[in-house]
Amino acid sequence: MAQDHTVMASRFELKYLIPNDLALRVRDFIQQHLDLDEYGIGKPDLSYPVHSLYLDSDNWEIYWRTINGDKNRYKLRIRYYSENPSVPVYFEIKRRMKDVILKERCGVRREAIGHILAGHFPPPEMMVTRSAEDHQALNEFMRLMLNMNAHPKMHVAYEREAYVSEFNNEFRVTMDRAVRVQPRFEGVLTTRMENPFICTDETVILELKFTGRFPNWYRDLVQRFHCFQCGAAKFVEGTMMYAGRNLNANDVIRNMVL
Repeated sequence: MAQDHTVMASRFELKYLIPNDLALRVRDFIQQHLDLDEYGIGKPDLSYPVHSLYLDSDNWEIYWRTINGDKNRYKLRIRYYSENPSVPVYFEIKRRMKDVILKERCGVRREAIGHILAGHFPPPEMMVTRSAEDHQALNEFMRLMLNMNAHPKMHVAYEREAYVSEFNNEFRVTMDRAVRVQPRFEGVLTTRMENPFICTDETVILELKFTGRFPNWYRDLVQRFHCFQCGAAKFVEGTMMYAGRNLNANDVIRNMVL
């Protein structure tokens, strides 16, 4: 089984916004140090689609914790890559503890989605893996979801160009394009989006991820291409921008953001 490069349980994550023409030069630089993720091989822009259905409470508590800059915050999402019923989906918790990102996730079969969103742990045959770590991650997801009374709120999609090390999972670089969002209040995992709001057009979100020290070549990349670190929380930025430009999209969001 191929190594899951998307999971770096505890990592640092630095984000930069760069124009697409610069991203092509950054790509050449990255390829001197890392390999293209296997899912991007042969794909347009060397990218594969990523979809996430984010959960939040009725008063958008998770959104506001990020807006307020709470040091210890988290997001709840269901991540998927296609509508193929045989492909697993992943219930994920992404925590920020000061400067460190902690990620927990558990893969399940699609038929488990309704069980979990209703607050029921799925039967064993609906689990993709049965490790204690995965079960703990799903238990914690459900605990946070139920304590907050969180429900599906926002569908976020983008195209991801990812680079990984063939030796270990210490470094991972991603470039995300065509970020788009739309409210989705049902637990339906679809790749189709009806009139989504486009959050990025010619802008690319560059993310440098690492588990230990900041490598010298990361520093060289940032300096050579004059990259400036910034925040780029897709769920939060997408929610804010969609609400600001689509006043009838959702009354709750409109009243909070505008």
